[in-house]
Amino acid sequence: MPVFNAHIPKGRFSSDEKRAIADALNQSLVQGLGIPEGDRFVMLSEHGPDELFLHPTFMEMNRDPAQAMIITVLVGAHRPLEDKRKLAAAINRLVVDATGVSPDDIFISLVPVPNENFSFGRGELQLAEGGPKW
Repeated sequence: MPVFNAHIPKGRFSSDEKRAIADALNQSLVQGLGIPEGDRFVMLSEHGPDELFLHPTFMEMNRDPAQAMIITVLVGAHRPLEDKRKLAAAINRLVVDATGVSPDDIFISLVPVPNENFSFGRGELQLAEGGPKW
């Protein structure tokens, strides 16, 4: 059920590279958390240089403004810290592999959301009753 929104530099990535980013984000769930591949909810948003601002050296990083991105993930609030570490590491590794950007260029924000707040369609809260399925 995690939902990704990757904020990427406008015009930097080709259509194939954007698809590779979406695939990498989906695979991060499979590899990092054991979530089924069909749980794929990804948005890519392109931003011009006057719309996407990441400090180039904050937290001792060396970010390239032409490649740096922000990836926000809505993830089940039930996830323990170790799951979050696995997910963040998988996101970084797979996006780097897919695009060739530096690991420093990927800022990740995990946003915990209670499972009952997700609707997969039909206006129903499919996970409101009972615990998470995976």
